[in-house]
Amino acid sequence: QVQLVESGGGLVQPGGSLRLSCEASGSIFSIGAMAWYRQAPGKERELVATISSGGIRNYLDSVKGRFTISRDNAKKVTLQMNSLKPEDAAIYYCKGNFRVRWDSTYNDYWGQGTQVTVSS
Repeated sequence: QVQLVESGGGLVQPGGSLRLSCEASGSIFSIGAMAWYRQAPGKERELVATISSGGIRNYLDSVKGRFTISRDNAKKVTLQMNSLKPEDAAIYYCKGNFRVRWDSTYNDYWGQGTQVTVSS
């Protein structure tokens, strides 16, 4: 059973910083890309940042230059968020693309989400 557990959310003032972490556990044969998504109330879930198994990063335009996605190790990914704005407030979800057996396909696994609130 693969699990993704996020941590690091909370309340921060505009202009502040937060660091989100996501760690995978369970039986994983092979690890592909990992990503952060977010969903604000009344809005669709959107892709914030991705990092491939080879370390290639991509970002949502509105967070470029402010957010940084990194892989601490194969199973742990972080999202450093600086210069936070009220519009960054959302539930942030981690997603991992994993193969659990040598003969299985890659599938997406999601964390439970962590709340980020940006308010003065």
